[in-house]
Amino acid sequence: MSKATYPLRLLSSVKEAAVRLAKADGVSLNQWIVSAVAQKVGAMETAADFLRHGTGNASGVDFAGILDQVTDAPLQSGDERPSKRH
Repeated sequence: MSKATYPLRLLSSVKEAAVRLAKADGVSLNQWIVSAVAQKVGAMETAADFLRHGTGNASGVDFAGILDQVTDAPLQSGDERPSKRH
């Protein structure tokens, strides 16, 4: 396993929180950050893999067919589109 160094710039508030959480976990800040980055990489790669392979033989036509089944019922609470922030 090779290791590489990377200078990391964090907002003071983020670093303070990371230091606090690392201390609570009983690990060094470096070890905590390595673990956090590894977890994020794993989650992103898992999601990308699912999207690449989880669709099976589905196509855009299949998706359109599903959308055609949507009724004109009013939205349920929480289903609204988020408002655009400017």
